[in-house]
Amino acid sequence: MFYSMLIFYSVITVVPFIWSVSTSIKPSDEVYQSNLIPENPTVKAYATVFGKIQPNFQTLFANSLFIACVVVVLHLIFAALAGYAFARLRFPGRDALFFVVLGCMMVPDQLRLVPMYQLLVKMELINTGPTNYLAIFLVKAISAADVFLMRQYFLTIPRELEDAAKIDGAGPFQLFSKIMLPNAAPVLATIAIMTFQGTWNDLFWPSIVLQSPNHWTLPFGILQFKGQFSTDWPPIMALVVLSTIPILALYTFGQRYIINVQLSSSVKG
Repeated sequence: MFYSMLIFYSVITVVPFIWSVSTSIKPSDEVYQSNLIPENPTVKAYATVFGKIQPNFQTLFANSLFIACVVVVLHLIFAALAGYAFARLRFPGRDALFFVVLGCMMVPDQLRLVPMYQLLVKMELINTGPTNYLAIFLVKAISAADVFLMRQYFLTIPRELEDAAKIDGAGPFQLFSKIMLPNAAPVLATIAIMTFQGTWNDLFWPSIVLQSPNHWTLPFGILQFKGQFSTDWPPIMALVVLSTIPILALYTFGQRYIINVQLSSSVKG
């Protein structure tokens, strides 16, 4: 029964991607046909993606990659520091503050849109200049879910390792950088992969903050093929397929980290 459910879930997950690949190589007159294998396959849609969208695909890809990589670094830094503080340091109000962090996990981005946008406007970060990137970095710099994940994983690391380092004269920063972080490599890899995937596919905040076309990301490219009365599906699916390749490669490399961390983070509370 369990394996049957896994197979069913795998099928309903993979079929949409296969259909996207199929649609991306279909001519326009076959788009609405039910055949999975096109009668007259063509790569015209891919040529359209590389040649007829503005900004071009290379610019959109570079912008998405730059934003995703910076956000990943910010998440790793802040989540590791906050997770270590909640797991190992003792300070007044620690538990209450951690419950506030847990509460932030329940707040969707749409709910904090207005106050966040007003704050960015007052900071003069909403314009068509390079500060657009700074605005998106501030909005996405940290995640409550990542802090929770780091804290849970740090709790699974034996305190004996820290005690031995303290006997050798290690201070708090040395304990964090030389004992905790190396042992937390799996959860750091997991956070990096999940953050990259979420930022790479995000359209909500970039559509609000990135007002200059030169700063747009890949999801904006998809919108260029959707008109008011019609949609050019083959180029959209071609762009979807091209955008999925980095995510597939990343998950193929790091899926074992995600599985191990999800198991270990549920051990302690």
